[in-house]
Amino acid sequence: MLTTPCDPHALPCVRNLLNYLASVEGKAILTGQHTQSMAQEELHHIEKVTGKRPALLGFELLGYSPNINLDTADEACIKEVLDNRGTLERAWEWAREGGVITFTWHWFSPLGGHDKAFYTVNTDFDARQALIDGTPENAAFLHDLDHMAELLRPFCEANVPILWRPFHECDGKWFWWGAHGLDTARELFRFMFRYYTEHHHLHNLIWVWNNPTPEGYVGDEYCEIISRDFYPAPHDHSAFRDRWEGLKAITTADKGCAIAETGVIPDGDDLARTGTPWLWYMTWSHGFCLNEEHNSFDALNRLYHHPWAITLDKLPQGING
Repeated sequence: MLTTPCDPHALPCVRNLLNYLASVEGKAILTGQHTQSMAQEELHHIEKVTGKRPALLGFELLGYSPNINLDTADEACIKEVLDNRGTLERAWEWAREGGVITFTWHWFSPLGGHDKAFYTVNTDFDARQALIDGTPENAAFLHDLDHMAELLRPFCEANVPILWRPFHECDGKWFWWGAHGLDTARELFRFMFRYYTEHHHLHNLIWVWNNPTPEGYVGDEYCEIISRDFYPAPHDHSAFRDRWEGLKAITTADKGCAIAETGVIPDGDDLARTGTPWLWYMTWSHGFCLNEEHNSFDALNRLYHHPWAITLDKLPQGING
C-alpha cells in the first residue's frame, strides 16, 4: 500500500501508522471492535472470552452532534445519545494504552430532523445545499464541522493518529449524506478534507473512504485507505476475498483496504491461506459481539489467538503516536 499521506502537512504519527499498516499488509490483520457507549461492554466481553484486547477500537461520535433535540426524541434515540456521551474519554484511555483509534460519526443532520436524524427518513436536510456558500444549510454544515474540529484538535496536539471515516456508507441513501447520490457524497468528503487540513490544520487524520463503488470514488488525493462495510450471514467466516477484490478495483492506486464494519469476523486460517491483505476489520457493537447470534465465542477465541491476528499486545510500542 502507498504510505505517502494525502495531507502534505501530515504529522509524523500519521506516517508512522501508515508505515506500520503497510508492513503488515498481506501478513496479518488488526483485530478491531466498535464500541458506542461509556460502558464498552464489547471490549470487556472480548477480554473475558479471549484473554486479549483488540488492536483497534472504534468510537462513536453521534452523541457529539450539535443538533440533537432530545425533547422531541423517542426513547431509543434518547438512550443511544445519553449512553454515547462522554466516549471521547474512553478514546483517550485507549490512546494511553497504545491502541489504534478509529472514529465513526452518525451525524445528526445540521438542521431540522427528529429522533435519529442521521437517517434520511428523519430529516429533510438537503446535503446539496450544504455545499453552496451562503445557504442556511451551508452555515449549519460549517458550524458542525467547526464543532467537531475542536473535539478532534486535542488528539492532533497530542500527536495521536486517528483513522477518520466520515460520511460512511455513502453509496446508500439511508443516511442524509448519501441521500442525494454519489456526486454529492463525494463532494462532502472532499470539502471536509480541505476544510480540516487547510483551515483547521488537523494533520493527525488518516482519511478512510467508505464506499466500494468505482463510480463514487472520492479520488486518490483525498484518502489514504479505502474501506467497505458488509454484514454476511451469521457464522459465515472466510477471508472475504471476493469483497476485497471488489473494493480494490475502485482505483488503480495501491490503496490499503479495510473492513470498516462487519457483523461476522473473518477466518484466520482462510486469511493466511489466501493471503488476503485486509489491514483491519471492525466488528459492529452490541449483538454482533456480545452474544453468539453472529459469531460463536469459540470462533472469536480462535481468531484472537491465530498467528495472523494482531491484538493489542502485539502492536509496536508508540504506534499510535
